Amino acid sequence: MTENQTWVTEFILLGFPLSPNLQVFLFGLFSLFYSFTLLGNSVILGLIWLDSRLHTPMYFFLSHLAIVDIAYASNNVPKMLANLLNKEKTISFVPCIMQTFLYMAFAHTECLILVMMSYDRYVAICHPLHYSVIMSWKVCTIQAITSWACGSLLALVHVVLILRLPFCGPLEINHFFCEILSVLKLACADTGLNQVVIFAASVFILVGPLCLVLVSYSRILFAILRIQSGEGRRKAFSTCSSHLCVVGLFFGSAIVMYMAPKSRHPEEQQKILSLFYSLFNPMLNPLIYSLRNAEVKGALRRALGKERSM
Repeated sequence: MTENQTWVTEFILLGFPLSPNLQVFLFGLFSLFYSFTLLGNSVILGLIWLDSRLHTPMYFFLSHLAIVDIAYASNNVPKMLANLLNKEKTISFVPCIMQTFLYMAFAHTECLILVMMSYDRYVAICHPLHYSVIMSWKVCTIQAITSWACGSLLALVHVVLILRLPFCGPLEINHFFCEILSVLKLACADTGLNQVVIFAASVFILVGPLCLVLVSYSRILFAILRIQSGEGRRKAFSTCSSHLCVVGLFFGSAIVMYMAPKSRHPEEQQKILSLFYSLFNPMLNPLIYSLRNAEVKGALRRALGKERSM
């Protein structure tokens, strides 16, 4: 540390360096996507709450996934939308660190919730006679609490390691929110420990859960192929394929973001990938589950039927 270095109290989010007209267009487009995200996940939550047929462990975890998606998008997107219209794109140090913590906590929690959902499908299809015992409400509640707690604690580790670093300029974060890799580039001290912890956490929270999901679904696939009933096979494929789509979208983009070798334009690549799992993935999840899941579509029809009969 040299004497002419100054400590910073706020950062500038560079966001997308585009023309004003294009930024206004993106504001309208992303606002529409964000509205669909809130509406779609809220509909999923409402259907699960109102329809007693959806009061099962699978939809219990799906409701947590919807909550995570709403919170995850709401942590990043509103600030991005405001910066698309404002000339001043500043964010104070404390809100920036809070944004980093929350987005890491929600991302970690979503990884673990997806693992719990795959385990639920594994038990339901491979051990149907013991399903109600293995996936009791007590077990499901413990799994959900563990997912939220582990996700938050792991995010707290990252934030504590960030807070030990001095930030003395430059002020500009080349991102549309306080993404952890972009924030670390502004530190005027060695970030080697942070990078090691990020990689280790990626192995623990991405590669490990993804392996568990793949093992679960490989066993599920063999079990489905042994099902004699065509209707039972179609129902199993319907629920599992929707979950696999969500797993592929989320884990694929996250692994490319934090574990793949960086391209010649890492900042722009990070922005696109972050936009994908901050905005597009939470918007697509309810569409995937509603379009590919017969029980959700049935619950929606019943809810609309009650509305019309009143």
